[in-house]
Amino acid sequence: MVGTASLERLRRLAILSKASEDSLRHAAEVASWRSYGPGGLILDLEDASSDVWFVLEGAVRIQVRTPAGRELILTDIPAGGMFGEIAAIDGAPRTAAATALVKSSLCMLPAAAFLDAACSTPAACRDLLRHVTEILRRQSKRLLEREALPVRLRVHAELLRLSRPRTGNDGRTSGEERVISPPPRQHVLAARIGARREAVSREFGELMRQGTIARERGGIVIRRPDALRRALDAELEAETDL
Repeated sequence: MVGTASLERLRRLAILSKASEDSLRHAAEVASWRSYGPGGLILDLEDASSDVWFVLEGAVRIQVRTPAGRELILTDIPAGGMFGEIAAIDGAPRTAAATALVKSSLCMLPAAAFLDAACSTPAACRDLLRHVTEILRRQSKRLLEREALPVRLRVHAELLRLSRPRTGNDGRTSGEERVISPPPRQHVLAARIGARREAVSREFGELMRQGTIARERGGIVIRRPDALRRALDAELEAETDL
């Protein structure tokens, strides 16, 4: 007998919201519900498993290790996100590790059950295709940045990516300023863009001297986001013209 609570939790997952009822019931029968503390290893590089994971609460970091042993952060997945779908599709070993950033609750689905549900209706299958396409586009953009941009501009791009519009006490957007809260540690930001912490620290200092960013209690404020965007656009246009 499938628990109603488990079935409802699966039904609320965006990628499965259009799946057939029968496939969701089967998925609920084989799903595992797990919890991890901060730093808990969920998946490791080269693991042979092909399960798909959904972050119900908390956040998960996806990262890889270079042959020299350096760690590169690919992305942080918040509650509502998922990971492991690529291995479920192609059956290949894991190409990245996943660790819990904070106390996190997750749902694990075997690859077969996930694919049955995600492909159970045309609408659900289209959602899966869109999701995979978004991953490819995002990875292509990050690869372009790492290959074409100097560290200074990779810092700009990551700050913009991590930021959100600044809002006032009434919840309304406050001008053009953007905010990053909580602020990322410089060594973490360096791992996200494939740079050394010292280079990131120098760029932070320069941006603060220019008044482009400022540290405030609980976060980093980007006072002139347009200046960062203009510098990025100019560099990428120059690369395209070569």
